[in-house]
Amino acid sequence: MFSKLFKFLFVVSIVVLLLGAGAYFILNQPIPPSKSGPKAEELTQKMLKAINYTNYKKVRYLEWTFKGKHHYKWNKLKGHVIVKWEDVEVQLNLNNYSKSEVFIQGVKMHTDPKEDLIEEAKTYFINDSFWLVAPFEIMDPNVQRHSVELEDGSEGLLVTYLDNEQKPKNTYLWLLNEDGFPNSFKMWTKDNPIGGLKASWDDWKVTGANIFLPSQHKLPLQTIRLTNLKAYN
Repeated sequence: MFSKLFKFLFVVSIVVLLLGAGAYFILNQPIPPSKSGPKAEELTQKMLKAINYTNYKKVRYLEWTFKGKHHYKWNKLKGHVIVKWEDVEVQLNLNNYSKSEVFIQGVKMHTDPKEDLIEEAKTYFINDSFWLVAPFEIMDPNVQRHSVELEDGSEGLLVTYLDNEQKPKNTYLWLLNEDGFPNSFKMWTKDNPIGGLKASWDDWKVTGANIFLPSQHKLPLQTIRLTNLKAYN
């Protein structure tokens, strides 16, 4: 019986590997040829104008919930963010993580697992805020911008994030409408073996601060939803 079970599991594993390899070769795309220069910067400014970047720079508070699990109140100008999940609250100091404070069921932590929870909150925030404000961050110092000629003759904006050693880390190709508004991007990231996977940026909401924020991203195997969106001073 065990021999038959082993053979069955072996066959299943081979099938899974073959399907995975097939999906990789079908879906995987290389980063397209691109050019830096005036055209890339023109596309950048067109997108930033469409999403009202000028107002975004002035906004003090952003609030949102990521996938119904992680809740945020970000004081963007001060560099502080309150991160809540389950019975944990981390008051994350983005300027000096060692000054962050941790509460479990309202009780302030001074010892373990304080450091682990700070690191967890940091990881959550970096990922979850990206899906909220990535278009606004393409002017950051660690970002390179290039224009790409797409198959339909239009132009896309290729954005590459650099690590601390100024080496390429993650790359995204923003696909814009005629007004420069971002509809989706394709991504090449260290965590994803398949390059060029597409994620939508849609169901945008206009906040009280008159900036646009996305509330939904559709990916091949999941949909990311952001709720309770607020932006105010």
